[in-house]
Amino acid sequence: MKYLLLALCVSLSTSKPPSEAEVLAALKAQQVPPEARSLSGEVLVKYVNEKQNLFKAELKPANKYLRYKVMDLKFVQQNMKPVIEDENDPGDDIPESFDARTHWPNCSSISHIPDQANCGSCWAVSVAGAITDRICIATKGRVQVKISATDILSCCPLSFGCEGGYPFAAWNHFVTKGAVTGGYYGTKKSCRPYELHPCGRHGNDTYYGECKEKQAPTPRCKRRCRPGYKKSYTMDKIYGKNYYDIPVSVKAIQRDIMKYGPVAASFLVFEDFYDYTSGIYKNVAGGPGGGHAVKIIGWGKEKDTPYWLITNSWHEDWGEKGFFRMVRGINECGIEGAVVGGHIGDI
Repeated sequence: MKYLLLALCVSLSTSKPPSEAEVLAALKAQQVPPEARSLSGEVLVKYVNEKQNLFKAELKPANKYLRYKVMDLKFVQQNMKPVIEDENDPGDDIPESFDARTHWPNCSSISHIPDQANCGSCWAVSVAGAITDRICIATKGRVQVKISATDILSCCPLSFGCEGGYPFAAWNHFVTKGAVTGGYYGTKKSCRPYELHPCGRHGNDTYYGECKEKQAPTPRCKRRCRPGYKKSYTMDKIYGKNYYDIPVSVKAIQRDIMKYGPVAASFLVFEDFYDYTSGIYKNVAGGPGGGHAVKIIGWGKEKDTPYWLITNSWHEDWGEKGFFRMVRGINECGIEGAVVGGHIGDI
């Protein structure tokens, strides 16, 4: 049965569009049948496209390598919490849609789609991206640098490199130890650019070789900049002021994004997420594959369904040009259960 069937019935019976609460209640009520949990490959994709109309799935040869980009499940087990909203808070200050890319047009980093390669570095990549955006926003575009995901990935002692980690640990590292500048693999304009090269073919992008069906080793913690860079490692460092967990509340997450910029969030990845190509994602089939961390940059509504606008780190040829949308308001896959933000120190 198609999702939103319950909401549609409410709409027909009352001759008016379903409310957001009714839509979310209908979506939350949908359960994945036990037999659908074991689906994979072409059977899964066919099932997904037949059973719902929120998002499209497509089986691509490169999708089999995506599972080497996710983290161990232990890094997202704490996410499954109920969304709690203040019933006395009408949220009148929050617009129906918001896109950080257009709200802060001078901060081009918000539109940046990274490629984490075959490494579960998303916890570091997403936080480095959010910090980069917040530096630009906090300085009104005066400071535009890219924070090194590699520096956090390899030197943060509270996580496990390419096996996975916690976004709060990445933020904590930025506050207590600082982080140097980074950016795309191969860039010459920063201290520690991303050390793991993209794999596979991506249009006209440089081809570095085929992907391997295994996770890459974590880069070594090198407390020095690449040869030829003008600053020392110590002089290149930027520090955060503080970091914080955002309550499991849609309004709290929205207000933090509106005021300070994109946030990092982690969630549980199911098999059908790998095959996502467009639309608003909600788990339909497939078993759990691991944990993943991403950057939330905004929100909106389509077909009466509220969604988060999210930056992924699986290259621009995945999903909606590197981005994806996910149902907002029911802690789908734990996306609202572990959201982290922070403030930038003096620059």
